[in-house]
Amino acid sequence: MSVHLKREIDNLKERILSLSAVVEDRVHQAVKSLETRDSELAEKIINGDVEIDREEVEIEEDCLKILALHQPVAVDLRLIVAVLKINNDLERIGDLAVNIARKAAAFASQPPMEIPFDLADMSEKTQAMLRDSLDSLVNLDTSLARRVCARDDEVDRMKHEIRLQVEQMIGIEPKHVTSLLKLLAASRNLERIADLATNIAEDVIYMVEGKIIRHRAKDYDSPTGN
Repeated sequence: MSVHLKREIDNLKERILSLSAVVEDRVHQAVKSLETRDSELAEKIINGDVEIDREEVEIEEDCLKILALHQPVAVDLRLIVAVLKINNDLERIGDLAVNIARKAAAFASQPPMEIPFDLADMSEKTQAMLRDSLDSLVNLDTSLARRVCARDDEVDRMKHEIRLQVEQMIGIEPKHVTSLLKLLAASRNLERIADLATNIAEDVIYMVEGKIIRHRAKDYDSPTGN
């Protein structure tokens, strides 16, 4: 690898890790705004989305420039392809954080009510998946990445259970229909964040091992797929 290419790739790594940290914090703050009914915090998340969008575009441009100027191969090429995909997933997670913040602002404007299901547990598990997927990226840890992938079904199950509870409660407490629907929508956003965290973990495995494991659950368990 040439000195110039190494410098470009090191800079690319720094930028994607910096974006990862920003996105992870936005998700945390969005969930907090929902749980605390903090409409001001929700507005900050909504207004800050442009920063993530701008960074996503600049990182993509950096990737394309490296591809055009240096024509990397093997490990370097896999890294750039993976960064392109992870970059897009991070921007989408940022959008989902904004969606949660919008639901939080709307929820805060409704009559007070206790959240009647364990949305906090679902958000905690989702954030843990996101955090671990990004840690696997930082440390190129495919074992951790596989554990992230294996946890996606649990979040899917929790979203399904919340939907069933909302359907039951709408008939019991019609005055809270709007709030319940906002919470249901937030749970869907959390489930999508978990899906994207899984995508990032899969891309880390591709980056390190050159192995595409999408749609192959058996490969979540071990590096050999056995």
